[in-house]
Amino acid sequence: MSEEKHHHHGLFHHKEEEERPSEEVVYSESTYTSDGGYGGVGGYAQTTEVIASTETVDYKKEEKHHKHHEHLGELGTVAAGAFALHEKHKAEKDPEHAHKHKIEEEIAAAVAVGSGGYAFHEHHEKKEAKEKDDEAHGKKHHHLF
Repeated sequence: MSEEKHHHHGLFHHKEEEERPSEEVVYSESTYTSDGGYGGVGGYAQTTEVIASTETVDYKKEEKHHKHHEHLGELGTVAAGAFALHEKHKAEKDPEHAHKHKIEEEIAAAVAVGSGGYAFHEHHEKKEAKEKDDEAHGKKHHHLF
C-alpha cells in the first residue's frame, strides 16, 4: 500500500472542502536597537506578527447546504413513518410475530421523531444562514427593540 494518506469521508463531506488552503495575510515586524542590547551591542528586539484571514463565507452556499440537509431530514421522517405504519399493519396481520413487529414499529417511530428533529434543526440553521447573508449584503438590520 502506498504511503499516501487515504481520507475516508462521511456521507455529506466533500473532498474539495478539506483541500482548500486558507488564505492568510501575515505581517511581521522586527526592530533593531543599537543602544546597548545584550552586552552593550545592538541587536534585534521584539517581533510582532499579525495574521489576518481573508477568507469570506459564502452564506448562499451555506443556506443551500442546510436546505439540502433539511430535505434529507424530511425524507427520513417520511420513510421511517411509512415503515412504522407498515410494521403496525404486519403486527395486526401476523399475530404469531406481533411482538417483534410492534418493537420494530416503535423503533421506526423513534427514528421518525429523531429525523424530524434533525430537519427542524437544519431549518433553523438555514434561517440563520439566510439572515447572515441578508446582513452581509445590507438587506436586513436587527433591531434591538
